Amino acid sequence: MSKGVAITGMGVISAIGNNVAENYISLVEEKKGISRISRIDTVHHDAIMVGEINLSNENLEKTLGLTPENNYPRTALLGAIAAKEAVKNAAIDDINEYRTGLISSTSVGGMDMTEQYYYKYFEDSECQKYIDSHHIGDSTKKIAEQLGIQESFITTISTACSSAANAIMFGARLIKSGKLDRVVVGGADCLSKFTINGFKTLMILSDTYSTPFDEHRKGLNLGEAAAFLVLESDEVVKAQNKKVLAYLKGYGNANDAFHQTASSENGEGATLAMQKALKIADISPNDIDYINAHGTATRNNDLSEGRAIINVFGENVPDFSSTKAYTGHTLAAAGGIEAVYSILALQNNHIYPNLNFKTQMEEFTITPQTKAKEKELTTVLSNSLGFGGNCSTLIFSKKA
Repeated sequence: MSKGVAITGMGVISAIGNNVAENYISLVEEKKGISRISRIDTVHHDAIMVGEINLSNENLEKTLGLTPENNYPRTALLGAIAAKEAVKNAAIDDINEYRTGLISSTSVGGMDMTEQYYYKYFEDSECQKYIDSHHIGDSTKKIAEQLGIQESFITTISTACSSAANAIMFGARLIKSGKLDRVVVGGADCLSKFTINGFKTLMILSDTYSTPFDEHRKGLNLGEAAAFLVLESDEVVKAQNKKVLAYLKGYGNANDAFHQTASSENGEGATLAMQKALKIADISPNDIDYINAHGTATRNNDLSEGRAIINVFGENVPDFSSTKAYTGHTLAAAGGIEAVYSILALQNNHIYPNLNFKTQMEEFTITPQTKAKEKELTTVLSNSLGFGGNCSTLIFSKKA
């Protein structure tokens, strides 16, 4: 028998807030977290704008009761803070009381450590331990340690910008199949020189505030963040009389196999992902009240996603907006923070504005929501579209 998937906890840290409450206040007050780079020493300091979290690694370590000797890369620090908030929000006293898993996602992993210590590696043997934290599984292991998860299912997903959405989807499938009772799911990514240089090479970084779905969009703002949800089965919710924040109603993943870094101009991958999610949710496009779009403000993504939305919704496109102008594009964490934002939208019946939008795109007539809007929301769809054409859609609902 298929099991329901309830969301009972959530946590987030981003450029617009250090917890869920701070993030929501910034969303409502339309407070952007985008600025010039201050924490990383890079030649691109004045050339781009990013979404940095205004906390040093020392600040983050202090919050977790750690020291540099614990060897936590910034990704693991951010992830542990968000995951612990999610578990606390879910009122979990004994993390191992039920079969509990952790599915974390990242694309950066411990690259910040590697960049710092790489050139010292052959001169100082002590540096080896920092290089050992490079691989993405190390960050997941450290987050699991902070949560106290023992002997259960612990794994990492890295599918570029759809990573956290896929982690959420995978967690839901494990619950619905009866493999686990509870799963902490989400993702974390810090800023690093590698990602800054890589995206600069692709020529898709903006030197000003990003403008999703605008005709004159110049590119994305990179960001850093972490966000996690606690998914629990209906049996656990009933047994513990848990408060449910929302339900994960549907999910879908597809790959258009079009290009290593670009999406199909006709949006085939995103179209298929949304259609699959609607099918699993057993609802029609007309049941979607709001779309939290991927909306990176690159020439390719916004054209591809916009066409995909039209493919699925036709002439009845619901209100949609991108929140990346607030936080920057947080790569593997994006699907996680936007899941939190989607749930907050549901809880508060509030649609966020698509900041910085001025000019309609020439290719189609649909326009994002440019002003905050109060509206009764029952079902919200969130897109996360990754490199390599890996496209994922999540559907959140107030109803089981």
